[in-house]
Amino acid sequence: MQPLMLPDPHPTNMGQFETEDINLTHLNTSIKRHMQRRNFIKHTALCAVAVSASGFVRFNGTSFEGDCETTTDILGPFYRPDAPIRTNLRINKAVGQPIVLSGQIKHKNCVTPLMNACVELWHCDGTGVYDNDSPEFKYRAKTFCDDKGNYSFNTILPVPYEVGGGVVRPAHFHLLYSAEGYQALITQLYFTGDKYLSKDPSAAAPGAKNRILAIREKNGEKAVLFNVTMMDKIPAAIAAIDQLAGTYVNDKDEVKERVFYRRDNLLWEKNTASINGGYPLLYNGNNQFEKYGNAQTAYLFKPNPDGSIQLNFTISRQGKPAIDWEGIKSKGGN
Repeated sequence: MQPLMLPDPHPTNMGQFETEDINLTHLNTSIKRHMQRRNFIKHTALCAVAVSASGFVRFNGTSFEGDCETTTDILGPFYRPDAPIRTNLRINKAVGQPIVLSGQIKHKNCVTPLMNACVELWHCDGTGVYDNDSPEFKYRAKTFCDDKGNYSFNTILPVPYEVGGGVVRPAHFHLLYSAEGYQALITQLYFTGDKYLSKDPSAAAPGAKNRILAIREKNGEKAVLFNVTMMDKIPAAIAAIDQLAGTYVNDKDEVKERVFYRRDNLLWEKNTASINGGYPLLYNGNNQFEKYGNAQTAYLFKPNPDGSIQLNFTISRQGKPAIDWEGIKSKGGN
């Protein structure tokens, strides 16, 4: 059996970059996506590049591109597809501080407005509860950018809520951005002054710094502004995902099995705690994945000569021993 190798997303002819390939949820019926976040390290013949307020600018062989990519965040378990098209999410007499969320979406050059991009928003209500099943899709909506890339929602400010064991998530918006020719982007927005930010792994991550927003007054009401830059997608091969999908077994561990499946051309891990039935995995090249929004997780798939595939799963924990799990999917197993 030939070793199973997914396409390596890391470019080798454009200097050296640190790359994250993010596979995200696609709008309505699909979850297809990816955003590249590259930190410029060096460029040989093209080292004389312009620098803007948003970061470095690099030459891709054809044109200049900015290094102003929008960072991503965890998907969370409460995404619902098929949200209604609307910009007003407010509910008469409902608890909550009214707020306006607006911004502009740009092409990967960080300058050109991106028209007709789809923006999807979801968040909890004023008591910390998500609407996961009602036909009203409360505090869930999508809209499309105008010809200048602008979008806006009238909604309420979400509140922090407990997720169990005394752990409290800070207030946050969930957003999904999608546009033709780009990998869809899922992220979360937080708010300055929230006392739970420092204890939340997602909000406290370095990549979230520019997504902690100041709440300002605009036209007599609260408002936050969030601009987005879209990036190209580099998906894993569908055939390879199909080979990796299946049940991996470890009879000697407390966790007896881990189940993976292909959904909308992405590799997902089954998890009944999510209303989607699981979570998408981010492809990092060389048969390695991580859980989207959690770089402390690592999934390494190793095809064996006998046709079986070995999975090495690791969770790195700061100041604590790593959690390791190994499992095998038999040849032809599913």
